[in-house]
Amino acid sequence: MRTLKRQKIVCSRFILQSRHVVAIPNAMAERPMPSEQLDCVGTRATHVYELQLLLQSCARNRAAIEGMACHAQIIRVGLGADTITSNMLMNMYSKCCLVESARKLFDEMPVRSLVSWNTIIGSHTQVGESEKALVLFIQMQKEGTSVSEFTVSSVVCACAAKCCVFECKQLHGFALKTALDSNVFVGTALLDVYAKCGLVKDASLVFESMPERSDVTWSSMVAGYVQNELYEEALVLFHRAQAMGLEHSWFTISSALSACAARAALIEGNLVHAVLCKTGIGSNIFVISSLIDMYAKCGIIEEAYIVFSNVEEKNVVLWNAMLSGFSRHVRSLEAMILFEKMQQMGICPNEITYVSVLTACSHLGLVEKGRKYFDLMIREHNVSPNVLHYSCVADILGRAGLLHEAKDLIDRMPFDPTASMWGSLLSSCRIYRNLELGEVAAKHLFEIEPLNAGNHVLLSDIYAANNRWEEVARARKFLKESEAKKERGMSWIEIKHQVHSFMVGERNHPRIIEIYMKLEELVGEMKKLGYKAETEHDLHDVEESRKQELLRHHSEKLALTFGIMVLPHGAPIRIMKNLRICGDCHSFMKLASSITEREIIVRDTNRFHHFKNGHCSCGEFW
Repeated sequence: MRTLKRQKIVCSRFILQSRHVVAIPNAMAERPMPSEQLDCVGTRATHVYELQLLLQSCARNRAAIEGMACHAQIIRVGLGADTITSNMLMNMYSKCCLVESARKLFDEMPVRSLVSWNTIIGSHTQVGESEKALVLFIQMQKEGTSVSEFTVSSVVCACAAKCCVFECKQLHGFALKTALDSNVFVGTALLDVYAKCGLVKDASLVFESMPERSDVTWSSMVAGYVQNELYEEALVLFHRAQAMGLEHSWFTISSALSACAARAALIEGNLVHAVLCKTGIGSNIFVISSLIDMYAKCGIIEEAYIVFSNVEEKNVVLWNAMLSGFSRHVRSLEAMILFEKMQQMGICPNEITYVSVLTACSHLGLVEKGRKYFDLMIREHNVSPNVLHYSCVADILGRAGLLHEAKDLIDRMPFDPTASMWGSLLSSCRIYRNLELGEVAAKHLFEIEPLNAGNHVLLSDIYAANNRWEEVARARKFLKESEAKKERGMSWIEIKHQVHSFMVGERNHPRIIEIYMKLEELVGEMKKLGYKAETEHDLHDVEESRKQELLRHHSEKLALTFGIMVLPHGAPIRIMKNLRICGDCHSFMKLASSITEREIIVRDTNRFHHFKNGHCSCGEFW
C-alpha cells in the first residue's frame, strides 16, 4: 500500500509537469527539460532512480497511463537513449499488452542489449505474434548478438503457439549447438512444443534427457500426455513425481484428473483427489472444475454434485462443469433446475452453458424445450449461436423423428455443416429407416471424412433395415477394398487398479473360458424371464443362430459378466464402451440389473446409462 501511494504521488507530480501527455510521439517532440527545473526530486541521479522505481511499479501493477506519463518524463530529462531505462519501458509496455509501443521503442533504440532482444521477443510471443518473434530471432543472429536460455525458450514458445514443427526442430538443433539444451527453461519449452505438435515421443525424449526438471517441466509433460490422449502414461508420470516427493501444482493435478476422467479410472481419480486434499490447493477453481468433470465421467454424478455444492463462490466454469455432468447422465430435469438456479445467483449463461442445456434436451427428445432454450439464448442472453448449438438442435429434431426439419435447419444455418451434424442425421435416419435422407447425409460425410468407415457401415445398416441386400453387399465390398477403417467395438472395466478390456468375441483374456461359461449361465437365467436376443439389431446377412451368437458375445456383455464374477455382491458395475450401446445389449443390461440386484452403469459415446431394478435412466431414448 505504501509503495502504491508513493507511486501515485510521484506520478501526479510528473503528470502536473507534463500537462498534455496524451501520446508518446508528442512527448518525444518536446525538448528535454533542464534538470534544475525538476523540483519534485532532489538531484538528477535520484530522479533517474525514482523514475526507474516507478517504471517497475507500473509494470507490476499493469498501470499503462502512469507508465506513459513516466515515459514522457524520461524523454524530458534526456534519458530516452539510455539502454537500461528503455528496457524497463519496454517491459512496462509489454506487461500492459501495449506491444506496438514496446516495438516502436525497440526499433528506435540506438544501442540494444541482450535484455532488449529478450524483452521484445517475449512481448510478441505473449500476444501470439509468433512470426514476428521468429523474424526478430533471425535478425538477432544476423547482427551477431549472443543469445541466452531466455531467448531460445521464448522463441520455442512462439513456435508452440502455431505448432511450427520444422522451426521447432531447427531451434532444438540450435540449442544443442549452443549447449543450451540442458537448460531447464529451454528443455521445458521444447518438450511443450513437441507435445502440442503431436510429437509426444520427442517430448518424452527431451524430458528424460533433462539433467534438471522444474515443477513446470513435470506439469508440461503430464499435460502433454493428456493432450495426446496417452492417459495411462500421464498417470504413471504423475505417480512417479509423487514418489519422488515433488510438490504438485494445480496444473499438474488438473491434468491428472483429466486423464482419470478420460479413462473413467475412478480408483485413480480418488487417489488424485486425496493428493489434492493433502496439498491444500483444493480451492483452485480449475482444479475443482476438473474434479467435478472426473466424477461425472466416472459415473458418480452424486459425488460430482457434492464437490460442486461445497464450493461457496462459484463462477460460470463450475456451473458449466456441473451442467455438463447432469446432461451426460441424462439428468435433464436436474440440468434445467440448475440452469434456472444459475441465473437466480446472478451468473450469466454463456455459449458453453447452452450447449449442455440443449444436449440435455436432446437426450430425452424434448423438442419444445430445446426450441425454447435456443430462442432464449439469442433473445435474452445475447449469445450468438455457433455451430455446436445448431448441431444440438439438429440432433434434438433428428432423434425425435423430425428428420426433414433437421435437414432444413442444417441447410439454413449460417455455418458450413460439420461431420458431426451429418453423422447425427445419418444415425437418426438409421433409427427411423429413412433411406432417402440417409443417402444425402452419407454423401456429405464421404466427402468430409472419406476414411471413416463408420459412415459406410451406418449407410449399409440403413440398406439392411430396408432389405436392400445388394446395396449392403456393395457397401461392404467397397469397405474391404478401400483404406477406410471401422473402429471395433471395445468395452473395459476397472478392477482393483487394473483395466480389463474386451473386444467382441474376445479370446485373449486370461479368464475368458470362465467368462463365457458364466455368460451362458446368465443368459439361461434371463431366458426363464422371457429374454430373447433381439436379432434385428444385428444387420449382418447371416443365419439367425449366427446373429444370436454375435450378439451374445458383444464386448459390454463380456465386461459385465467379468464384473459379476469378481466384484462383491451388490457392488455397482461400471463399464465404458467406445461405441454406442446396441438395443439388444441395452435390454440385456436391464434384465441383468434385476437378476443380480446391482446397479450397472454403462458409458457409451453418447451418454451414461444407469440400469437399476430392470429400468434404465435414459427412458428408452438414446
